[in-house]
Amino acid sequence: MPQRVLLIEDDEAISEMVRSYLVKEGYEVETAFDGETAERLFHRSGAYDLVLLDLMLPKRSGNDVLQTIRRDSLVPVLIMSAKDSDVDKALGLGFGADDYITKPFSMIELAARVKAAIRRAGYAAAGSASQETAPVEAKSNRISLRGLTVDFDNFSALKNGEEVKLTAKEFQILKLFVSSPGRVYTKAQIYSSVWEDDYYGDENVINVHMRRLREKIEDDPSKPEYIKTLWGIGYKLGDVLE
Repeated sequence: MPQRVLLIEDDEAISEMVRSYLVKEGYEVETAFDGETAERLFHRSGAYDLVLLDLMLPKRSGNDVLQTIRRDSLVPVLIMSAKDSDVDKALGLGFGADDYITKPFSMIELAARVKAAIRRAGYAAAGSASQETAPVEAKSNRISLRGLTVDFDNFSALKNGEEVKLTAKEFQILKLFVSSPGRVYTKAQIYSSVWEDDYYGDENVINVHMRRLREKIEDDPSKPEYIKTLWGIGYKLGDVLE
């Protein structure tokens, strides 16, 4: 079965260009030209492997559509937009987008991002499925930090016994650091490891995900203890291993 993509773009020329390219790459693509139609399509079908979402849409904005999708689904969402300000990137990623590509973009880059996002989602789903079928007596692969437990098998984290609701990207970033205590990661290395793609120098993607992760796991996000910032260099795990 071909992988299914929902393409939400109000510019019909861009939509047809993207649709045609992805179809040639072997994807099945459905299109919507406004936010209301996109939401109807998503709720009617829902079985998409990826959503390509423009921010500037008639009837309902791209961010509204993204929030609606995230209420019911963890499908990968790749934002594509000509709006290139920090605010728009933070807003889109803050609502749960997986990646962001700025117009104009090359079809080769777009196809690579689509493929990578679907592949990552497949790995996560496979990991969850294997956990569901594992014997009850099997031990979980966990790492305990000060007040925080990270469970690699369940793709989950507990803070003081309470579940921390992390997105797939937030969990992957946290896993990266707790798996290599003492190692310093630059933003380029984080992007390469988590997004499995070339780093294009867009710091906002890392900044937004790191901020949201800290808001969920840190007692005081302004004074992080779990993931420390090394100014001008990158990030490292704090002295929190038990």
